Amino acid sequence: MSTECHEKRNICLHLREIALWVPGLPHPSDPRKTARLRLKDEVGRIEKQAPFTVGLAYPSPYGAGMSSLGYQRVYRAIQELPGLGCERVFLDDEAEGALAAQGRPVTLEQARPIEELPVLAFSVAYEIEIAGMLRMLEAAGLSPLREERDERHPFVLAGGPLTFSNPLPLAPFVDAMIVGEAEELIEPVLRVLEAGGPRARQLDELAKLPHVFVPAIHGSALPIVAKASAEAIPAWAPIRTPHAVLSNMFLIETERGCSRTCTYCVMRRSTNGGMRLASKERVLELVPDDAKRVGLVGAAVSDHPKIVDIVRTLAGQGREVGLSSLRPDRLSDEFVGALKLAGYRTLTTAMDGPSERMRETLERRAKVKHLERCAERARAHGMDRLKLYLMIGLPGETDADIDECVAFTTELSRVVPIALGIAPFCAKRNTPLDGKPFAGIDVVEDRLDRLKRGLRGRADVRSTSAKWAWVEYVLAQGAEPEGLAVLEAMRAGGSFAAYKRAFANLESTQPRRARRSLAIAAV
Repeated sequence: MSTECHEKRNICLHLREIALWVPGLPHPSDPRKTARLRLKDEVGRIEKQAPFTVGLAYPSPYGAGMSSLGYQRVYRAIQELPGLGCERVFLDDEAEGALAAQGRPVTLEQARPIEELPVLAFSVAYEIEIAGMLRMLEAAGLSPLREERDERHPFVLAGGPLTFSNPLPLAPFVDAMIVGEAEELIEPVLRVLEAGGPRARQLDELAKLPHVFVPAIHGSALPIVAKASAEAIPAWAPIRTPHAVLSNMFLIETERGCSRTCTYCVMRRSTNGGMRLASKERVLELVPDDAKRVGLVGAAVSDHPKIVDIVRTLAGQGREVGLSSLRPDRLSDEFVGALKLAGYRTLTTAMDGPSERMRETLERRAKVKHLERCAERARAHGMDRLKLYLMIGLPGETDADIDECVAFTTELSRVVPIALGIAPFCAKRNTPLDGKPFAGIDVVEDRLDRLKRGLRGRADVRSTSAKWAWVEYVLAQGAEPEGLAVLEAMRAGGSFAAYKRAFANLESTQPRRARRSLAIAAV
């Protein structure tokens, strides 16, 4: 559906870190009991038995999947179609940290083995989840390779946020893929599959549909990204559960896409037609009366012209409110006050780059004055801290940029406690920075160490892994061969060392390409 702006990418990585085991669940080694408890505690599930049932799969654990608005939107779309239905499937909780721990995948609703279903539809959020998808297929006794499957096996369909940037590493594994916003395409795709017939005929029919990618027919030629109609907005999630990472939260989008031109972001204005708004009235009328927590979702939520009114109204109804993206240039005193009323204790926004020079290369509107005002307003409204997301390892970045970040963050820390959430920069397709090299694991780690040493005692500094960011980068810039390397790495245990070996083997056995050579050299 949406995503892949920097804030969303950090959310995905954060979910991977904390979704291993949600407190209150039985130990994940008892999957049947866990499934029963999860179903019992869900509010809003759409009960349905249908002649043609799809396995709607998410290659991360339940806690992460049920916090995905896109996944829940497709779930609702399928359940509303006559004669069609779906049952959900997730990566085992313990398999998040060790892929070998994945048991035989079964559906959450009926405990059906997924290999018995006619269609497996995977929603893939970002590159690292590809290995989870492949492990789920292999644990079900299915070959991950599409060339080794036929009419006897489920049809493997994919979609999700990854399709907005570069889904080509998925091509060796999926029979077809919906590229872009899927909710209005899922019915024509599933109707083709419901009709049955030879696999070749199904592929031919699907290849004729706009925005549907069929690797066996299209090769590496991806279609343009699908854009849903205005009537499809806002999306909202039917199910609330205490076992989601976003616990008991009703998710609804206030807008889709983005009007900004940030050079690193897949959801920039040129990707999918800019920002499309949901009206304040429509958002508010869709919130259930019993929803105590509301999550407002989108790539640029704080750019909605009525966002302060929406937050104040929800807070006035006694609800907690969370927003998926807050831009520092939009955080007026009135806005921060509304967030405080809605239960915010930490004001979270994006610094993006470590220096003013780097932010200018990213075409970010965030200026020093905006970040200073955020700190002042966080203090004025009694926030516990200001949390800032930023990237390091940007093209052209030097130690001087890191030193500027240290000095500036030190000044901010005199106003309010500061926390920094850092992600290494990974160039994505469909952005102006596509093809820019990865800075290098050692370079990123050295700059992170320089930042931590400079801010010791002044700010809390946390970062995602430079090693896994490099893996993400190789896949983000890769194609079918890199996807096959994921399969090799997954079968070798899925460790970083396994990925490093698989990518090195790829370099030695495939024709050299500039991007791959740069990626391998970055180790």
